[in-house]
Amino acid sequence: MAGSPRITSVVWGTMEIEGLEPGKDFKLWPGGGRPWDWRETGTQHSPGVQPADVEELLDNGATVIVLSRGMEERLEIDPATLAFLRDRDVTVHEAETTEAVRLYNELAGTEAVGGLFHSTC
Repeated sequence: MAGSPRITSVVWGTMEIEGLEPGKDFKLWPGGGRPWDWRETGTQHSPGVQPADVEELLDNGATVIVLSRGMEERLEIDPATLAFLRDRDVTVHEAETTEAVRLYNELAGTEAVGGLFHSTC
């Protein structure tokens, strides 16, 4: 299994990830990732990250998930998402985006980590 791509930079509205074009929001998993388009699942700041948002991470081998809450922690996480992950014995970390990036990069060296990252509010 390939390691998870490292995040090399995050500033308001832009993230840089190894092997991917710069963008605003990302889904990352062991061996790859892609831009995260909230419209795919109807995600909004409230109720927040949906179970459908994290399914792709699990499908791509993530056993640990880092969920960023945004730079101002305005992105919520739907309780159904946490229950969905808990039912699958997935370790979940929630944090403000810069802290989430730090934690994700730390875990990327040793764990099958996936993450959802929101680089604005």
